[in-house]
Amino acid sequence: MTNEQTAIRTTYFSILGNTALAIIKGLAGFFGNSYALIADAIESTTDVFASLLVLLGFKYAKRPADTNHPYGHGKIEPLITFGVVAFLVVSATIIAYESIQHIQTPHKTPKPWTLIVLGIIIIWKEISFQIVIKKSKQTNSFSLKADAWHHRSDAITSVMAFIGISIAILFGKGYETADDWAALFASTFILYNSYLILRPALGEIMDEQLYDDLIIEIREKSIEVQGVLGTEKYFIRKAGMYYHVDLHAIVDGGISVKKGHKIAHKLKDYLSIKIPNLGQILIHIEPNE
Repeated sequence: MTNEQTAIRTTYFSILGNTALAIIKGLAGFFGNSYALIADAIESTTDVFASLLVLLGFKYAKRPADTNHPYGHGKIEPLITFGVVAFLVVSATIIAYESIQHIQTPHKTPKPWTLIVLGIIIIWKEISFQIVIKKSKQTNSFSLKADAWHHRSDAITSVMAFIGISIAILFGKGYETADDWAALFASTFILYNSYLILRPALGEIMDEQLYDDLIIEIREKSIEVQGVLGTEKYFIRKAGMYYHVDLHAIVDGGISVKKGHKIAHKLKDYLSIKIPNLGQILIHIEPNE
């Protein structure tokens, strides 16, 4: 299965899971007198739309390279990540606003059974996070990583809701708004998490050199090719799930241009085999003087 197929299948998993949870949380919050659960449902609903956006991005990124896009369509991925972050910010803002409104409005204490619902949700969302974050590392996808952190932030807001409802139930009258304060606190966590997701995607758009581990791997694999004496000047840019590489390969200065050209092709083919997530590889031959 290709990285693209893995990412698309994982996104379908997120969409189905978030849809079911949004319905469960909304109903439990409404009948259980808990705004923290309703806030949780709001976030899960935005997660559904965010995952749909990620899915569209993956399908677009699958298009092959063409005349206008010689490096493929992978750059759509960080742009989609920006959209996902926007959904997170919107949901956090709505949750914060509604929490403040509920704090100022007297209401009933949440029902004890809502804690059971939240406990199940927390376990499921953490499992979902672990599944999706593993796939994001497997596919080198920032969009999938952002989707994974949607699951983790959802788990955190559920934990906050669990704590808030527990306080409201244990301490009784005068503590009815504890779950609203929990939802407000959760919204600040979501905003902070949004920045953590946004930062690497912005780095990808700006072609930041953030791939030291990959450079070390390329250097080690390159000198395994016969005729390559060393490498220098590594330039790496990420587009979607692949890394495009420009590097200078050092060869014997006394060989012919034809032989140097042949070594460059051997190096390119070898790197493509040994490091499958490399995209375009441009080799510049340098004599060892």
